This record gives sequence, structure tokens and C-alpha cells, in this order.
Amino acid sequence: MRSALSDPEAAAARDGLFSFPDPVNEVSARLVAGGVVAMAVASIAFDLRWATLVIAYGFVARVLTGPTLSPLGQLVTRVVTPRLRAEPRLVPGPPKRFAQGVGVAFSVTAAVLTFGFDQWGAAEVVLSLLAGAAFLESAFALCLGCRAFAVLMRLGVIPAEVCERCNDLWGRERAAAR
Repeated sequence: MRSALSDPEAAAARDGLFSFPDPVNEVSARLVAGGVVAMAVASIAFDLRWATLVIAYGFVARVLTGPTLSPLGQLVTRVVTPRLRAEPRLVPGPPKRFAQGVGVAFSVTAAVLTFGFDQWGAAEVVLSLLAGAAFLESAFALCLGCRAFAVLMRLGVIPAEVCERCNDLWGRERAAAR
């Protein structure tokens, strides 16, 4: 019988509360992104301003603990992904954590605009941008935060030792070797 948690999630659980899985199962990451799309679109479509707090909490929880304290992360890693019977596709964790951090910036900005400045229209724009990025991840495995992470590594802003496996996120070395 297969464990409900994939190996990366089980490793994060063993390593402590404030750890992030490395590697990350991209199947789960894409499903979480789909959940973010659904929540952001529902927030805008049904004027659910309070949902910006739920979205922001989810991103903060995932940055700090991976799926451990994220209700969406738990649903995906414990219930949805195991039932798909899809082979895990393991990708480096640091770019995914960085992408979650970008999600924190957008979702917290939307929450502050909504509750701090009563600017729901501006918050809807921010949520739309967040939903767009999450849609690209969910539907096409195009992680904009991961791409930004790669650019920052190439520029030397993020040191190579943060993620040795990330030195070639775009596959240029693999393509040149063919």
C-alpha cells in the first residue's frame, strides 16, 4: 500500500515544522496552484473579500512549512495526489519555495489593500495577477517564480549553493549536450 505522503513531504515532516520539502513533487505543486486559481477567481467573482486572508495565510504557511500547516497543501498531498496514481515528478524545492514567497507578496498585498486601505478594486487586480501566475503553473507547469529564481541565480543574487541542482533550471546545458 502506498503512503499518503510522498517521499519529499514525509522528509519535510521528519525534518521539523519549519522545513520545506526538497525535492518537491511537481504534481502536488501544480494541484496547489490550481486551488489558488480557484480561490482567487471565486474571491473576485463572488466579492469574497475575506478570502484574501485565507489565500494569504496559505502562502505564508507553505513558505514556512511546505504543506504542513497549509490546509490546501494538506488536502493536495494527503488526499488528491495519492488518489491520482500519477508518478511523482520531483523538482528542486528552493525555486518552489521562492515562488511561494512571491505568492506571499501578492496575497498579503491584496489583503492589505482590502482591509488596510479599503481598496478592493486594486486588490482584485493583484489577485488577478496571482491567479494568472498560478494558472500558468497549474495548466502548463510554467512557474514564473521558478523562472525568476533561475534569473536571480544567473545574476549571482542567489548563491549557487542555495540549490546546486538549480544551476540549469532552463535545461540549456542538457539541450547543448544533445
